[in-house]
Amino acid sequence: MYASCGATTYAHKLFGIIPHSHKDTVDWTTLMNCFAHHGMLNTAINLFSEMRKEGVRVDDVTIIVLFEACARLGNVAVGVQAHGSMVKMGLGFTVKACNAVMDMYGKCGLMGEARQVFEEMKEKSVVSWTVILDGVVKWEGVGSGMVVFSEMPDKNEVAWTIMIAAHIGSGFTKEGFTLLSEMVLGSGFGLNKVTFCSILSACAQSGDVVMGRWVHVRVLKAMGREMDVKVGTALVDMYAKSGRIDTAFKVFEYMPQKNVVAWNAMLNGLGMHGRGKAVVDMFPKMMEEAKPDDLTLMAVLNACSHTGLVDQGCHYFYNLESVYGLTPKIEHYACMVDILGRAGRLEEAEMLIKKMPIPPNEVVFGSLLASCSVHGKFEQGEGILKELIQMDPLNTEYHILLSNMYALAGKRYKATCLRQVLKLRGIRKVPGMSCIHVGGQVHQFSSGDKMHPQTQEIYIKLDEMIQKLRSAGYVPNTTFQVFSGCDGGEVNADEMEEREQAVFSHSEKLAVCFGLISTRANASLYIFKNLRICQDCHSAIKIVSKIYNREIVIRDRNRFHCFRQGLCSCSDYW
Repeated sequence: MYASCGATTYAHKLFGIIPHSHKDTVDWTTLMNCFAHHGMLNTAINLFSEMRKEGVRVDDVTIIVLFEACARLGNVAVGVQAHGSMVKMGLGFTVKACNAVMDMYGKCGLMGEARQVFEEMKEKSVVSWTVILDGVVKWEGVGSGMVVFSEMPDKNEVAWTIMIAAHIGSGFTKEGFTLLSEMVLGSGFGLNKVTFCSILSACAQSGDVVMGRWVHVRVLKAMGREMDVKVGTALVDMYAKSGRIDTAFKVFEYMPQKNVVAWNAMLNGLGMHGRGKAVVDMFPKMMEEAKPDDLTLMAVLNACSHTGLVDQGCHYFYNLESVYGLTPKIEHYACMVDILGRAGRLEEAEMLIKKMPIPPNEVVFGSLLASCSVHGKFEQGEGILKELIQMDPLNTEYHILLSNMYALAGKRYKATCLRQVLKLRGIRKVPGMSCIHVGGQVHQFSSGDKMHPQTQEIYIKLDEMIQKLRSAGYVPNTTFQVFSGCDGGEVNADEMEEREQAVFSHSEKLAVCFGLISTRANASLYIFKNLRICQDCHSAIKIVSKIYNREIVIRDRNRFHCFRQGLCSCSDYW
């Protein structure tokens, strides 16, 4: 009863009172399940170890709970050992246990092992097929997923939802719509809360607001004013991540019920859009309706960081325990380091890291390095880079940040050398990609891309756009454009032209040009980028928004930039 009600402390105390001789498999499994379902995953795994030491018999329910904990933690080491124990104990023949093993391997990315378990199963349920499908889609792609999906003897709602969400999340909107029609009309399945949330989550990932709006209409028809809080939260998240923050706020206002998750989604969305003041203003109202959690304060701190609200950020961070009853986690420290660093208070940020009661991770140091880059603190940046390389030697982002710092300081030889180190190690920089939804399709561009069917028209528009930008006073910022052949000496005219051409053809500029030729005049453009927008593109697109009288919204890896009439919503604080 205590376990079912989530009273983990009482359940654990009562378990301790029961004499060892009277504790059976059900007692141990019940407590394990209680810990696992309430986020205490390591505790659940440790309890399993104690259970084995006590010599208590393990059944298939126990082993399933263990695999679920390993899957959620991504703890493949314990998962593999548990798989071996399961086989030795003769539990490897039950369908449910095999499904749990496959799910664990799938969640941990070991699809070879998952497929082997699947192939060795003498009996497979629809859940077995669904588990393997989910893993294949996640790690091997939509194409491989469709192969498994077509082979399924029976398809349940979960399988249909996985494939629909996978297509939408990968930008295949039309194919997603086709599958959705087949699911509803051909297979007779209705759209439920889980389906709505899964599809909306995929729309948020890809920025596909067309499909998101269609789902919104279906939600209103199915639920009306009695909208489920999970579905309402998914709608808020989808609109916010698609760049329609005002629509997200309207949905949030009309939700009949709001829990802490809904508030977090709204606060996060506002913060990403640079509306930190709105977040600070809304937070007291939230306190009246829901108790803030760790994620709430992270959303508030991030909003303060994106908007330069340093004093407010300090207030919330230093009152986490005394006012909000929350123990600061490493994510909160990372937010605070970012707040101080962006504001140029790098010494304070470094002092905070030294005083942390927990070891700093790469996110903390990465935030400080980014701030060093913004404020030109080269020596400090070099020291931080050494720490980061020890933590994650294959991460190119940190090397590129420091390389950009050298380039900005005119130390082009050092910048080139740093990138050569990456090349010699065989580590490639993550390529910048920009996507734009037009006509129900996703159009993707990389820097210098000439693979699009309308490449010729795009580059004609690009030439026209650059001419208009130059007439408006735009000067290309080639400071960060580093080529491997550069020796750090004087830059000649040919090299300067090469650098400028490289800057002109950045992925977001190509996406903007495609949007200009493919949409009606004055229509807003929404572009989604996998990396941080560069300084040159940021400056150029501000001017483009005024020249062409367009609202251009760009979602980069960290936040949204809404360009209107020559200004950006970030107020150049990013």
